[in-house]
Amino acid sequence: MQSNYELKLRPVQKLTKPFQRFFHLEASGGIVLLCCTIIALLVANSPYASTYHAFWNQFLSFTIGKSSISYPLWYWVNDGLMVIFFFVIGLELKRELTSGELSETHKIILPAAAAVGGAIIPAIIYMTLQNGQPAEAGWAIPMATDIAFVVGILSLLGKRVPHSLKIFLLSVAIVDDLLAVSVIAIFFTEAINMVSLALAVSGFGLIYLMNKLGVRNIGVYLIVGSAIWLFTLKSGVHPTIAGVVLGLMTPATGMVNRKTVKKAIESLGVMFAKSEKSNIEKSEFKMSTEVQFTLRESISPLERLETALHPWVAFVIMPLFALANAAVLIDISSLQESLSIAIILGLVLGKPIGILMASSLVIGVGWAKLPHNVNWLTMVGAGLLAGIGFTMSLFIASLALEGSLLEIAKGGILVGSGISMVLGAGLLLLSLKKLKEV
Repeated sequence: MQSNYELKLRPVQKLTKPFQRFFHLEASGGIVLLCCTIIALLVANSPYASTYHAFWNQFLSFTIGKSSISYPLWYWVNDGLMVIFFFVIGLELKRELTSGELSETHKIILPAAAAVGGAIIPAIIYMTLQNGQPAEAGWAIPMATDIAFVVGILSLLGKRVPHSLKIFLLSVAIVDDLLAVSVIAIFFTEAINMVSLALAVSGFGLIYLMNKLGVRNIGVYLIVGSAIWLFTLKSGVHPTIAGVVLGLMTPATGMVNRKTVKKAIESLGVMFAKSEKSNIEKSEFKMSTEVQFTLRESISPLERLETALHPWVAFVIMPLFALANAAVLIDISSLQESLSIAIILGLVLGKPIGILMASSLVIGVGWAKLPHNVNWLTMVGAGLLAGIGFTMSLFIASLALEGSLLEIAKGGILVGSGISMVLGAGLLLLSLKKLKEV
């Protein structure tokens, strides 16, 4: 239904409109992430490498009275800002589980099975090559898929990619993220501080109570959420888990239905129509405020938060993560290390093999069907594209490894993700062209 009025654009809106269009393009986040990765790699292999690393290793401290927290800048990015990234993952999971592609059993079987297969086989390949080696703790590195890069590549391929394939790959990436979060929670949790953990759980309880009471002040949630992050950090549980849980706790439905919104707007219209004064009366102001609240609360907190935070995650947080973590000294000899080979094989071979094996299994027994307008060659391309592990792989590597092993692992992740990107995009182009010709 087309509106019979249109608000005039303010001068500042006209100036920023091109940037807004760019930020709303699905491919833009992947492009920015790729650019920041390239920048980090170039600087790391330049004479300015030591200065660059020194910048990220400088400490940032916050002190209140006698209490203070002090961590290097890269740590604030990985364990601070990335909590927002995981919060958005929690929001996406909640949306998909309540009203999206993962809300119906017959829709979730294929991507869920593919994600599990695409996580297990890379881990097996890694452990086969690294069992008993110093880097065996990094077995989860090649398990996850980078959703930003996958979305970017699919968007660049344009309308030739079937909608069903996009939904399948995005669902696989979301389930992948859930598996990765579970791995972080179970295997990368340190010795538990029960007092801090109890305080964090109490914070979640307070969030639940505020939701039930209808509290809608974002500032209050921000304060409680920050406290939960701090207590989780001090408890030994990785703080990104707090982000996911908070995302899953976010209400997925609006407080006000459309019928109430319509009545409120009609009442305000009648009130303004009867008023002959140019100044707004107190009653009109009160009614306007109520309509404003009604309109806002007709949209679910989940949708509002996801819409508001997605640009910050895509264009600030993930690029900062890439700048802080992708600065790897390119050394051809390090790519010959068994650790690099294990990661590259896990991403490039393990991902597509695992996805295809699991998919063929559930399709073979009649539990699922291939996505519409998709053949097995296209599925191979999709499986290769899922081997872009980047963000989550780097994140898990930073938890599992350190020192020279971490640097070798980063090199393997970048090379493996790059090969998967090129092969996946190329095979998809080829298979989709053939599919169109048939």
